[in-house]
Amino acid sequence: MSTTSLIGFIAALLTTASFLPQAFKTIRSKNTQGLSLFMYVIFSTGVLLWLVYGIRIGDMPVIIANAVTLVFALIILGYKIRYK
Repeated sequence: MSTTSLIGFIAALLTTASFLPQAFKTIRSKNTQGLSLFMYVIFSTGVLLWLVYGIRIGDMPVIIANAVTLVFALIILGYKIRYK
């Protein structure tokens, strides 16, 4: 594995991991009162586009990080819509 790929995987791991505590807290509590619906729509769209970009260029760190983040972002978005 190249140094560049290793840096990419570490960056992907850290940025995805930083998002997970909020996702787990929201999933457990179902409390989305402090979360902006508009922000999560924009965020989820951006993550989806990063995922598509990663797929198109064949970059595994980008693909994996954004696939995981997208799943949790969509779950939170769904909770935000369902538990207004």
